[in-house]
Amino acid sequence: MIELKLASKTIKSDLPAFIMGIVNATPDSFFSGSRGGIERALQLIEEGADLLDLGAESTRPGSEYVSEEEEIRRLIPLIKEIRKHSDIPLSIDTRKAAVFKAAVEAGADILNDISALEDEPELADFCAENKLPVILMHKRGNPGTMQKNTEYKDCFSEVNDYLSRRADFVLSKGIAPEKIILDPGIGFGKNAADNFQLIRRCGELCNGKYKVLMALSRKTCLGEATGRPVEERLAGTLAADLLAVQKGAFMIRVHDVKEAVDTMKVLKELQ
Repeated sequence: MIELKLASKTIKSDLPAFIMGIVNATPDSFFSGSRGGIERALQLIEEGADLLDLGAESTRPGSEYVSEEEEIRRLIPLIKEIRKHSDIPLSIDTRKAAVFKAAVEAGADILNDISALEDEPELADFCAENKLPVILMHKRGNPGTMQKNTEYKDCFSEVNDYLSRRADFVLSKGIAPEKIILDPGIGFGKNAADNFQLIRRCGELCNGKYKVLMALSRKTCLGEATGRPVEERLAGTLAADLLAVQKGAFMIRVHDVKEAVDTMKVLKELQ
């Protein structure tokens, strides 16, 4: 049994990893199947998602950031509509304090920050005060530049050191260690070889002190390995997710919830 403590409740699963379904309230996310509103959210809940990750600003390579006003305009009505139907935990994919505070007021539960709280550090105080889990991700630069700088002397060590520093920062703000989740940022400023190394070694991040989220769904490195376009990378995704969970991932962020649930059910029996 695995569990994650939120502000006012604890979620549990008897599967090997939590399954986070992706709902992008954006017109330009890299996989068109993730875009949508309440219909997509309800579909993923029906398919068995443990929690949903809502994003209103695309972070695909080459994308541009949007204003906090636009992010709020896209996001808050969706949260409110979901809350009419379900109390499923909601993770918010944002870097902005104003956006996340509005989202929490509307019913959100978890911060998923691709900047690991570097862009707006005051978010750490807000999450600590409200006892909210935080997801800290490693990246280089911003989505417009990150794939132009993918060379490392030792990618795993550099990602590990960065996430250790960011975890230390949020700990210093009073966020409990069990509410810290690490994301090595597959595809965010790394080449395919380094991405695969991070997948293989994900359970070693910070010596296993914190929970690990792996966001592998339909990523470019899987396309490079298989020669498949994004629409045809489901099989590659399931293979990568399976290995990541065996190596220590606590949560997988996916576009295809039903298939991920089946994969985790089979893994449970194999274990």
